[in-house]
Amino acid sequence: MRILLISPCHTEGAWLQKALQESAHSLQRAHELRDGLYLAGEEHFDAVIAVALDGTLLLELLGLLPALAKAAHGATIIAVPGMGAGAHERSQLLRAGADACFRYPFSFIEMHERMLALLRTGATPVPPGEQDTSAAPLLDARTREIVEGARRAELTRREYLLIECLLRQANMPVPRDQMIRYAWPEKDEIDPSTVNLVVSRLRRKLEREAIEVRIETISRYGYQLTLPKPA
Repeated sequence: MRILLISPCHTEGAWLQKALQESAHSLQRAHELRDGLYLAGEEHFDAVIAVALDGTLLLELLGLLPALAKAAHGATIIAVPGMGAGAHERSQLLRAGADACFRYPFSFIEMHERMLALLRTGATPVPPGEQDTSAAPLLDARTREIVEGARRAELTRREYLLIECLLRQANMPVPRDQMIRYAWPEKDEIDPSTVNLVVSRLRRKLEREAIEVRIETISRYGYQLTLPKPA
């Protein structure tokens, strides 16, 4: 899952960033609310988490939430105010555009499961004529495995993020720079050979476990994950 975390440089933000990364998500972080608003409009995210633990930031978040909800193109928006935010402030955040509100300190497990539930509820059906992904394997974030029927392959964090990126556009070429942003969001520069190495490892694992999807090289462009045709 691609997540945008908007949080200042503080201990709480670092903790949340680490927890999301360890949950096998592709994470982009912005330290300022306006920077987060810009990023939300530039790239597709599944969820946006905005942290505003003090009163000044909370007021700024309330003012920017309508624009953030519009820029995020349907992404689930979770607001995280500080412990001083009462029911009135949390209600304001929800009315302004947040889909959920968790006052700090909170249970990360509860927030994470609520986020996943909101994403399931908001999922839209594939329009008629769109690509058939009925033969697509599943990704198990809890065990970090790719699952195809009874067959499973355990993946590293980079492998998991890379194949998740390809699965989002199955049977379509995905540019290399998009794959790098998804699987290495915390890095400014990645040598192309690093991507090739991870793809090679993925191919070996898929072949070893007899998982039928193929990762094809698109010359001077990137890669494509090709699904097996439904029986």
